[in-house]
Amino acid sequence: MKFWLMGVSAVALLGGALAMGVAANADDRLAPGLSVAGVDVGGLTRAQALAAIGERTAATPQVTVRAGNQSWTLGADQLGWYADAETSVAAAARATAARTFLERVKGVIGQQQQQSFALVAAVDPAAAEAALATLTARLNTQPRNATVAFNKQTLKYAVTARDALGREYNAAAAASTYVAAPTATSIQIPVRELKARYTADVLQKYVDQGNALMRPFGATLAGTARKGLLTPLQVANLYWVRPQGIVADEAAIKRAFVLLTEFIDQPAQNARFAFKGDTPVKVREQAGRVTQNAAYTAFRATVLDSSTSSMTFLSKSVAPTLSAAQLPDASKLTLIHTGVSSYFHSSPERRTNVANAAAKINGAVVLADGTFSFLENLGGITAGNGFVGGLIISGGRTVGGLGGGVCQVSTTTFRALYGAGLPVLERNQHSYRVGYYEPQVGYEAAVYDPGLDLKFGNDTGGPLLIKTINNDAKSTLEVQLWGIPQGRTVTVGPAVILGRTAHPAPKYVVNPKMRPGTTRQVDWAADGYDLYITRTIEDASGVRSDKTSTTYKPWQAVYEVGPS
Repeated sequence: MKFWLMGVSAVALLGGALAMGVAANADDRLAPGLSVAGVDVGGLTRAQALAAIGERTAATPQVTVRAGNQSWTLGADQLGWYADAETSVAAAARATAARTFLERVKGVIGQQQQQSFALVAAVDPAAAEAALATLTARLNTQPRNATVAFNKQTLKYAVTARDALGREYNAAAAASTYVAAPTATSIQIPVRELKARYTADVLQKYVDQGNALMRPFGATLAGTARKGLLTPLQVANLYWVRPQGIVADEAAIKRAFVLLTEFIDQPAQNARFAFKGDTPVKVREQAGRVTQNAAYTAFRATVLDSSTSSMTFLSKSVAPTLSAAQLPDASKLTLIHTGVSSYFHSSPERRTNVANAAAKINGAVVLADGTFSFLENLGGITAGNGFVGGLIISGGRTVGGLGGGVCQVSTTTFRALYGAGLPVLERNQHSYRVGYYEPQVGYEAAVYDPGLDLKFGNDTGGPLLIKTINNDAKSTLEVQLWGIPQGRTVTVGPAVILGRTAHPAPKYVVNPKMRPGTTRQVDWAADGYDLYITRTIEDASGVRSDKTSTTYKPWQAVYEVGPS
């Protein structure tokens, strides 16, 4: 009985101990027999297990990264890979919770089931993407557009560089793949080809269109036999071949239209005087025919259509504004004032233009209260109007151009009208101080067709007659102003210099057509000036003064030199 009681007590004690052991596993302690990455974590809490594992990590694998023809082999930790102890311990905790009561009892009496867990790996997405982006940064390329340019030797447009594909490596996609499979030992970075916006094949079509447009283009004025022609290069100046196609140069097209109309238009001819010796003879007026403004739209469309090489401009009749019946009795006119200038050392071309321009305005008549326009009386500064090439000021340089020397006539005319006290309606200066118009500095007027005119009003109370006297042998020009007798006195004062700016240092430009070592001056230095001239007019209305200001730019000498 005694022994039976003792046996019962032992069993009771053992059952209590088992119950206490099993109960003990009900908290967050890991079951006996569990290990993580070779570390025994049985009986430890999660926190204790993490501390026991410490900084231990699984062996860092090597990973090969490929992008196109490039490859790199590096430690996985450089790609954001890391050992995830939290996840590994969580797996051990799940195994603990899954054990049956009997398995727990066995664990209490030392018969626990042994179970090992590897250290789980993971990848930081941001770190992986950054590392892969760094590897491929130099491999990413932007697509290269094809280019087109005008060849000055062949005088044709051509594709000057072909297009090339770009490449963009998708580090983000590769990183996402690696995050999903952190045990992978190979990563392939996908690549996307980027096409150029402008390809050589497309540009070649535009080049062909642009070169086809480069043809002679003629225009005829309706109702007349007059014809004008643009050369292929003049047409080529009306547009550009660009990557986006044929681009019209609107300003150049308008200039070309004006050029053609000036050549083919027949402006009305006002009645005027011609001189037989000193005797003025009336010349009857003539109606004219000129291009309609509406013709521009058709011209713009047609000149940029390679299938057409000519067109007819719509025209309209224009009546003269001064008839022979309105011309004054020249015998009753007296000399009011004379403008004088000298053109010594002028070239033969310049002398031709001086003589032609002087003849064009000779005999012009301005009625009382009318306006004198130099360009209107001159007609267009074109070859068809008798003008030849000469030196003109254009684009900051003294260069060859049509009509050089016309300003000699406009300057002399300015002096005649200004000295007569007529109202100045438009006067333009030259860019720099020109020796031909000395010594009366600032006492000059520039004209340019189209755009820059010389205009005066007629406030004399009667008609005005302009007479020119050109003496080529003495290189002198006179412009006389005749009208009814005037009770007017005009005094023109000398130039008042407000400031002077020294000219810049000379500029040297290589001219490959010149012999090596040779030098030729093509532009001459001139100091800049800020000045004005005044005139005082005294007549029946009283005394008044006005001022004409001029600002000359400092001008540098330019030399062309042969190649070294």
